[in-house]
Amino acid sequence: MIMTNDDVLREAQEKGVKFIRLQFTDIFGILKNVAITIEQLEKALDGQLMFDGSSIEGFARIEESDMYLRPDPNTFVVFPWRPKEGAVARLICDVYNPDGTSFGGCPRSALKKALKEAADLGYTLNVGPELEFFLFHTDPEGRPTTVTHDKAGYFDLTPVDLGENARRDMVLTLEQMGYEIEASHHEVAPGQHEIDFKYADALDIADKIATFRFVVRTIAQHHGLHATFMPKPIFGINGSGMHSNQSLFKDGKNAFYDPNDPLELSEIAYQYVAGLMKHARSFTAITNPTVNSYKRLVPGYEAPCYIAWSGRNRSPLIRIPAKRGASTRIELRSPDPSCNPYLALAVQLKAGLDGIKNKLTPPPAVDMNIFAMTNEERANLNIGSLPGSLKEALDELAQASVMQEALGSHIYHRFYEAKMEEWDSFRVTVSQWELDRYLALY
Repeated sequence: MIMTNDDVLREAQEKGVKFIRLQFTDIFGILKNVAITIEQLEKALDGQLMFDGSSIEGFARIEESDMYLRPDPNTFVVFPWRPKEGAVARLICDVYNPDGTSFGGCPRSALKKALKEAADLGYTLNVGPELEFFLFHTDPEGRPTTVTHDKAGYFDLTPVDLGENARRDMVLTLEQMGYEIEASHHEVAPGQHEIDFKYADALDIADKIATFRFVVRTIAQHHGLHATFMPKPIFGINGSGMHSNQSLFKDGKNAFYDPNDPLELSEIAYQYVAGLMKHARSFTAITNPTVNSYKRLVPGYEAPCYIAWSGRNRSPLIRIPAKRGASTRIELRSPDPSCNPYLALAVQLKAGLDGIKNKLTPPPAVDMNIFAMTNEERANLNIGSLPGSLKEALDELAQASVMQEALGSHIYHRFYEAKMEEWDSFRVTVSQWELDRYLALY
């Protein structure tokens, strides 16, 4: 249902809302907000509220700090865990310059730009994400630890899965906020969980991912636990991914489906896959944006590290799930939940559209277990690898004009500079591994 400003004002009054959080993300996907009272809501909906952009990572320099928030009325929702009296709601905002132009550092606007490019070709993008996370104990001071609350495995239940109560409350809360939850279960690693919600258009899903992370961490805290979307918090077990199921629709029909093809995939689907594969190494800096992300993208823990596609097995970068017809989709398995969802979806869509525009053809499907192949076997099949480090991924991004265009000049340069600083900080830090390895030996 499309919400108007008047709808928001009426619903806020009916539900006794006293405070509204105007939310947006910085370029790293970290959720920010400005809290206002109900008396300021009409002014906010008119886009008249200003904030200091120079205080937000990657936004603006101090001499150009004034920014305006323009709430999207379709994102209005009341937080279910707050008291009914003096209720708290949220609105997700786009960021604008004082002259009324869209701010080049707004991640949500970057995704809107990519979606417009798709719309100009007649397509809309639907996305269904699968977000994994860990639940850990906190110490007596409330700081997060890596001590897990359970010893359960894939699909295990109570009493083994001690996080089930927390996960149940997360699902109930998300449903109260308008999510249609398709599945929730314990994942492979101890303390690891997954909650999947129904696909929708890409902008709505990006909003939902940003909110999802906030809700999961809030409900975990109510249970005395810490929820983390860090990709690889513990060595030797599986990391957390954010598989991205995506399909293009045109004229109300799934543009990826062709019943006459042997795999029932359309030419558009193959071209989209080819575009993702062509740009995979350069968009990985966005979909896997931390030093820690590359501890997950290694063989042996179900995460993809080889650039290939298949309709049968889960070892390649891209999998084609079995459903066809309106449910035909491709699954990109590399992204992790630490990414900025707006930027991650923008670069994926841009890559796929580049494949369509240039009528690219993907290499043959690889239906064998790539992890079991030798280096020579992979080389003979021309199977490339994803970047092995954040630095390698940033180097690829620096050479990729199509991905830079998807981000826009402002976001690309600020993101690149900040992430190079992150890499340099990691590079010069002496780790516990080095002390354990070398201190007594030399």
